[in-house]
Amino acid sequence: MSEEQQAPRYEREESRAETLDRNWNEMLQEIRVLQTGSQILAAFLVVLPFQARFPELDAFQTALYLGLLLLALVIVALLLTPVSLHRQLFRQRLKDRMVHTVGVLVQVALLLLGLLLVAVAVFVLDVVVSRGAALAAGAGLAVLLVALQILLPRGLAPRREG
Repeated sequence: MSEEQQAPRYEREESRAETLDRNWNEMLQEIRVLQTGSQILAAFLVVLPFQARFPELDAFQTALYLGLLLLALVIVALLLTPVSLHRQLFRQRLKDRMVHTVGVLVQVALLLLGLLLVAVAVFVLDVVVSRGAALAAGAGLAVLLVALQILLPRGLAPRREG
């Protein structure tokens, strides 16, 4: 493999504490982006029952809506948890454990947010167009999200030899 094809080496001269601080701050930036979008989507779902057409939903649509609402609220709770952890633990020298735990929480939130996006697309298209179109669009969106959220990062990651 030529030098141009090898992943660049990013070396930092920082202590373990500096690395944890940097990782923590980077995760907080990611969470800020996720919180905004997920909270807006949750708010949309919360007000939906107050719309005139809501009583016209069939049993499938009503159940899907309730699942969407609960899923959105779980995602918001997951993304609020890091703030609570930091507020309660920030002086206890547990940043290494907090960084690891928040990393897991963010991964779970991303997975659930992808599921929520697919399910919202299915819900809206089912109400507006048809169930068949909704399921087809949901499947297509799921494939797109897997490609963008899982396959693309794996493709960009340096390959390990041996």
